[in-house]
Amino acid sequence: MKNSEILMNPNSLVRFLKKSPSEFTKEDIIHFCEENEIEMINLRYVAEDGKLKTLNFIISSKDHLNTILADGERVDGSNMFSFIDAGSSDLYVIPPRYRTAFVNPFVETPTLEILCSFYDNEGKPPLESAPGYVLSKADEEFTRQTGATFKTLGELEYYVISQKEDLYPPGLDQRGYHASEPFAKFEDLRVEAMRLIAQAGGKIKYAHSEVGCFTNGDKYYEQHEIEFLPTPVEEAAEQLIIAKWIVRMLGFRYGVDISFAPKITVGKAGSGLHFHMLAEKDGKNLMVENGVLSPPMARKMIAGILDAGDAVTAFGNSIPTSYLRLVPPHQEAPTNICWGDRNRSVVVRVPLGWIGDQNMTRDANPDDGSVDEVRPSKQTFEYRVADGSADIYLTVASLIVSALHGINMPNALESAESLYVDASIFKPENKEKLDQLRQLPASCWESAEVLAQKRAIFEENEIFPAGMIDSRIATLKAFDDKGMSEKLYGKNDEIGELVESYIHVA
Repeated sequence: MKNSEILMNPNSLVRFLKKSPSEFTKEDIIHFCEENEIEMINLRYVAEDGKLKTLNFIISSKDHLNTILADGERVDGSNMFSFIDAGSSDLYVIPPRYRTAFVNPFVETPTLEILCSFYDNEGKPPLESAPGYVLSKADEEFTRQTGATFKTLGELEYYVISQKEDLYPPGLDQRGYHASEPFAKFEDLRVEAMRLIAQAGGKIKYAHSEVGCFTNGDKYYEQHEIEFLPTPVEEAAEQLIIAKWIVRMLGFRYGVDISFAPKITVGKAGSGLHFHMLAEKDGKNLMVENGVLSPPMARKMIAGILDAGDAVTAFGNSIPTSYLRLVPPHQEAPTNICWGDRNRSVVVRVPLGWIGDQNMTRDANPDDGSVDEVRPSKQTFEYRVADGSADIYLTVASLIVSALHGINMPNALESAESLYVDASIFKPENKEKLDQLRQLPASCWESAEVLAQKRAIFEENEIFPAGMIDSRIATLKAFDDKGMSEKLYGKNDEIGELVESYIHVA
C-alpha cells in the first residue's frame, strides 16, 4: 500500500498499522488495541434475518484479547438459523476476517468491531449453510472456471422518516433526485454516514438524495442513496452490512426512522438494492472489448442472470412488500425479464461507462495535460431487482452462480440478443411485444415456485446446499401471499398496515 494511500485512508487502523486491511493479522489487532487503549471488542455476525448480531467483550488482559481473537466464542445457532435444530445447536463464531476491524464511532468506551464467520459444532470450517460461506464458494468457483475476479458494488437506498416541518418545503412530490440542503433535510445525516462508513473500511463512490420525497399527514419521507465502488464480492457484502448498521445507528441518534424497506407507501418510489457487476483479470475489466460491451463475456453473464434472475428474487426480494415494488406503477422498478442500455425499467441495465468519447475532460479542461492519462474501464452491468430485504451474501452468490450459468450456456449469446430491448419497448404501441417477455414473480409464493424449478442452477458445484434451498422455499411459501397484489389493489389502508409491518426489514 502506497504511503499516500495510507495517509489519506479514513480507517484509523490502516493509518496506525501502515498496511492494507487485507494484511491485518491477529498481532496487528492486539498491537492497535494496546497502543490505542481499546477497552472492548465486539464480535459481529449476520444471521438469517440479515441484521447484525453482537457479542460484547471487556478486555481484561493481553492474553484475554488474544483468546478472543484466536478462539472466538460459541453461540446458539437455532436462534440464528431456522434450519439448525435446537437439540444440537451450538455454533462457533470465529473472527478470521481481521480485515474488517474498525473502531466503533458510536460509543464512549474505546471499542473495536470485527466481523466473524460461523463454524459448525465440530469446528469444521466453515458452517456449510452459512450465507457468508455460500458466497465464498461461489466466488471461488467463478475464479476457478474463468481465471477472473468477480467484483460487485451495491447501491444502498433508504428512507429517512421524520416529523413534517414547514421550513424550506421540499417542493414537488417525488422530485427529490439530487436535491441539496436545505430542501433536502437530511443531507447532514447522509454525509456523516459516508464519513463513518469510510472510517469502517467502506469504499464509497458517492451519495445523493433520491427521487422519493413526500409528506403524509404529519410525517415527512426523504429518500437517499449511498453507492459503493467495485470490490471483491466478500468485501462488497461486508461493506453493505456495516453501512446499513451505521445508517440505522445515525437515525437512532438523530431521532428519526431509517427504513430500507422495498415499499414505503402506496404510489411512491420504493427502495431497491441494485448490484453492479464486472469481471476483472490482471487488472483488466473483461466487460469491455474494443470500446463496447464484451460479447463473449459480459453478454453471456447477462444471459445467465436473465435466465435465472426470476429465481434470484428468492434471495433478493424476501418479503411480501418486495412485490408491491415489482408491479406497475413501479417508478422504474423492473417487471419484465430483459436487458438494455441505460434503461431503468429492465432487469439488467448497462449504464454509461465511459466507453464512448474519451475527450470530455480534455474539452472541459483544455489547458490541463494531466487529463490525458489512461484510466481503467469503469464499465459494469446492473441487476436492478433486489431490495433492502435481500440476504446480501446469498443474493450476490446467486448472481455469481447465474453469471457462471450464462458463461456455460450453449446458446447464451443468442439468448442475450433476443432479450435485448430499447426504450421504445415500453411505448403503448409495443405492448404486444412487451407481453411476450417473461415476467418476474409477483409474490414470495411465485418466487419460491421458480426457485424450486431452477434449484439445480444454484446447487451445481455444491455451492447452495439442498437444505438451504428447501428452507428458503418453505420460508417464502409460509407468507401465503399468492395473488396478494390483486387482492390488495385499491385497499390503501390494508397496504399501509402491511408496509408498516416490514418497515425495519433486514
